[in-house]
Amino acid sequence: MPKKISLRSLFALTAGLAAACGDASLVAEIPSPAPVPAGAGAAACSAAEVGVQVLGSGGPIAEGSRAGTSYAVWIDGKAVLLVDAGPGSFIRFGESGLKLGDLQAIALSHFHADHSAGLAGILNSGSFEASTDPLVFIGPAAGSVFPGASEFLSAQFARDGGAWSYLGGYLDGGEGRRMIDVREIAASDTENAPTSAIEVASNLRVIAIPVRHGEVPSLAFLVKAKGREIVFASDQSAFSTGFDRMLRDHKPDLLIAHHVIPEGEGQPIGLHRPPSEIGRMARGIAPDQLLLSHHMTRSFLRLTEGQKAIAAHYRGPVLVAFDGMCVPL
Repeated sequence: MPKKISLRSLFALTAGLAAACGDASLVAEIPSPAPVPAGAGAAACSAAEVGVQVLGSGGPIAEGSRAGTSYAVWIDGKAVLLVDAGPGSFIRFGESGLKLGDLQAIALSHFHADHSAGLAGILNSGSFEASTDPLVFIGPAAGSVFPGASEFLSAQFARDGGAWSYLGGYLDGGEGRRMIDVREIAASDTENAPTSAIEVASNLRVIAIPVRHGEVPSLAFLVKAKGREIVFASDQSAFSTGFDRMLRDHKPDLLIAHHVIPEGEGQPIGLHRPPSEIGRMARGIAPDQLLLSHHMTRSFLRLTEGQKAIAAHYRGPVLVAFDGMCVPL
């Protein structure tokens, strides 16, 4: 069985890497693990029985060096599930040494570009690998101005009219490509939040849960990976009442929440939870640890304030995501 790496050891590793780079400020000023090279994060996740690697911790605006939102779930040394694929995740995917052939499923929470625009590059990279195993693709059904999962893929890869029709084998199995097995999930009923369970493999189950993200059809994911449970809250507002009810007192190993907006008036609370609501969500779900990701400058510059607002409700460990880092479970 692969050796499990503690968070304490991982934090020491990241601090050492920062010091080796000659930038002590990374250790002194950042309240959670310092940025790590994606390869180091991949090594930590590979050594763990189950781990979550952050491939992209940024938001919708090009602010600094963060890639758009993306995560990889590792089991027994391989990244088997990709959750979201924002711009720049292609780079982190390669830096981490990931292979499309190892992935058993891709789950996109919604079709805003900052969560999905990196998909074509990752599939294009995978077209150079030899694999014919089906690839499960999970995404929301159509709503408002947004396509459903099948239409989203067809617009890019369909033989007739797709933007990158040369990759059409992903839809029809041609050219020896892995054929995508689309699972389109109804996402409109966020009050009752009917769940859809996808059995990807004997040790990997993905449960999709509708959440409220304005008018955008959106899904959160409860991932069950070899006895560990990870909740990807995705982009959601505090109006995601069905999600809160379904996961109350669930006690997963890890909850990943998106730290997009700070407290105060004028923030898009119809789209995202401010830190106080992240804290309330975490208190209700009761995870072993909380990871804040999908940062924007407007929220990150007020990180300490946000952490205090979260701590008023949730008393567990709170980590801050950086590209490349791994959270072993």
